[in-house]
Amino acid sequence: MKPGRTGLRRVFHAMIYSWQGLKATFIHEAAFRQELALVVILIPLALWLTSDAIEISLLIGSLLLVLIVELLNSAIEAIVDRFGGELHKLSGRAKDIGSAAVLIALLNAVIIWGLLIYKHLA
Repeated sequence: MKPGRTGLRRVFHAMIYSWQGLKATFIHEAAFRQELALVVILIPLALWLTSDAIEISLLIGSLLLVLIVELLNSAIEAIVDRFGGELHKLSGRAKDIGSAAVLIALLNAVIIWGLLIYKHLA
């Protein structure tokens, strides 16, 4: 077993590191800021659109998934930039794959939102 913090101290420090990651992403990644702004606007809309808990979960969950994937993409980009100073096809591929993951998460959100809005308007 790896030595280190255990119990509540570990949880507390994990929360601090997570907050630092969110803060760093917010400061350094414009895409994350834009997606976060969209989430802040769309969550109240989701709550207004429906009172069904499953539908609200789908709407909000699809938005949070976009943020999660963007965080992972930003982490990949930071690692590639840190260790891959020279141009390399694998570095470019890693960044492109991370970007594709964000695109798919966004498409997922658009499809879920579109289907549920259509359901409520039809």
